[in-house]
Amino acid sequence: MQYRYKIAGGDFSNAGAVASSVKKTLRQLNIDHRLSKRIVIALYEGEVNVVAHAYSGIIDIDIDHERIKIRITDKGPGIVDIAKAMEEGYSTASTQVREMGFGAGMGLSNMKKNSDSMQITSEPGIGTVVELTTYLNGNEG
Repeated sequence: MQYRYKIAGGDFSNAGAVASSVKKTLRQLNIDHRLSKRIVIALYEGEVNVVAHAYSGIIDIDIDHERIKIRITDKGPGIVDIAKAMEEGYSTASTQVREMGFGAGMGLSNMKKNSDSMQITSEPGIGTVVELTTYLNGNEG
């Protein structure tokens, strides 16, 4: 099963809508609650990152009997230093985003903690691609 969602940068009123929709789908598929929770947390963090940092984004979800793969592609400023961005507490969020309660610098690290694998590629001035994979049987591959 494949799903595609479009995300608008700066649209905080809809931040989390994709994660909520995917949560319902996982429930319908009888995915283990603990596993579903991890997937939804990682997805939510990625979704909020697009809203907070990018102009627009697309989230592609691919679910099969072995794994769930999430690909988040955004058009935005990109990440200059991925290693630095992975540090807990590091954030480039604007003051306005922080005042809304976002931008604490935990997004990427929470995405990594709640998925079995995570790859990030980014081109400053172009955008970022984050790929998350979570295995449904608890094993990699």
